[in-house]
Amino acid sequence: MHKPRLSRLARVHLKHPLYFVTLCSFERKTILAQLTAHEAFTHYCQNGAGHRAFVGRYVLMPDHLHLFVTFAPESISWSDWVKSLKNTLSRSWRLAGIASPHWQKGFFDHVMRSADSYEEKWNYVAANPVRAGLAVSPETWPNQGRIHELTFR
Repeated sequence: MHKPRLSRLARVHLKHPLYFVTLCSFERKTILAQLTAHEAFTHYCQNGAGHRAFVGRYVLMPDHLHLFVTFAPESISWSDWVKSLKNTLSRSWRLAGIASPHWQKGFFDHVMRSADSYEEKWNYVAANPVRAGLAVSPETWPNQGRIHELTFR
């Protein structure tokens, strides 16, 4: 029996909150850290400015991804943005012959509360591939990067 999920906050009283987000693949399938997924992800995020959603730093691990994102006022809704991201990546996997389902339901998000917590969280996330034995340093992991320069304010 699973514990009920916490409800999302209806309001966050920051002018432009910066979120840390984690999405996991279904049954932790190792489908994320591959070139087609990385290309589909970066293309989606680069075009996200049209929805007034801005992705900063990110790391794609084999079975999950971490990213930092902020939304401008009057932008696409959180749920629509995540749904669209998941659909975009699922489309690339279907084209590559990877059977559905691709995603766990829902996602984890956390509002960054200070510049220190943002930097600390990024350092931890960037080291994920090293801790998993997939890279010798965060910089050598090919499935990470930055789409937009985001700063905590």
